[in-house]
Amino acid sequence: MVRPAALRPGATLAVVSPASAAKAERVQAGIESLQRLGYRTVVFPHALERGPLYYAGTVEQRVGDLHAAFADSSIDGIICTRGGWGSAELLPYLDAGLVRANPKAFVGYSDHTSLHIWMAREAGLVTFYGPMVAADWSRMDGVDLASWGHALSGAVGWSVGVGDGLRVLRAGAAEGTLAGGCISIFAEALGTPYAMPKATKEEPRILFLEDIGTKPYQWDRMLLHLRYAGMLDNVTGIVFGDMKQCVGAEDEALLEAAILHALEDFDGPIAIGLRSGHVDGANFTLPLGVRVRLDLSVAGNPRIDFLEAAVGS
Repeated sequence: MVRPAALRPGATLAVVSPASAAKAERVQAGIESLQRLGYRTVVFPHALERGPLYYAGTVEQRVGDLHAAFADSSIDGIICTRGGWGSAELLPYLDAGLVRANPKAFVGYSDHTSLHIWMAREAGLVTFYGPMVAADWSRMDGVDLASWGHALSGAVGWSVGVGDGLRVLRAGAAEGTLAGGCISIFAEALGTPYAMPKATKEEPRILFLEDIGTKPYQWDRMLLHLRYAGMLDNVTGIVFGDMKQCVGAEDEALLEAAILHALEDFDGPIAIGLRSGHVDGANFTLPLGVRVRLDLSVAGNPRIDFLEAAVGS
């Protein structure tokens, strides 16, 4: 995998909207939070576009902003305003050669799962499933600064655990390359040219999956879809996100039972509760495409260890 350059204070971030329209006041609030940490920001021409429909501009405008952000040598990293829907529309028009020639940190989640998969598949780029400008940086408690700093500064050997929401559904330990994102987007790509390639014995995978507004039976259905499609072959462990955006406390037990039912033939360790993606509180930054160890073997001390740096110097 290609590692982008580190994003340290003083770096310049392109603010883009590859999917749905964002509220200008929330984008501004998020920009102010980033600037307080020392980042420079450049709002690209169509980042605040509204329409057609719910999109932040036409396909051509959104592709144009993304291409321009990668091509601009003054831009160090790219961060999305919000998710919604629309990133998958861009995939046939993206220039893999441009991205490969200008590797940069790309940050977003939810609908941008399609872009994470495309960048890994077509450009071999490590990307970051992490907080967005309007969705998270605009909130007082919207960003987990520790994981943001570790992931984007090039730290090695850092980890997450109970304090980051991680809990054990099935004990065990495994290693692999971290991949995944929003399960709805991940599953809907199957059968298209833009699906994530299957893991291999030579390159096993730890899968991270999360979502919003997804009921227990829908999790059961999509996990079965992944299993039938062979997407769990050579997956050595699975980590699920914070399910509070999917079900209330009264349905947590049912959701966990549904997951275990869908994965009854899966042999690896299973964790749940990691606060990355759709969360109420501080959003955790996950580098996708780096090797990790999922250790759920010690009672009361589940952890994910990041075994290599996600960025270069």
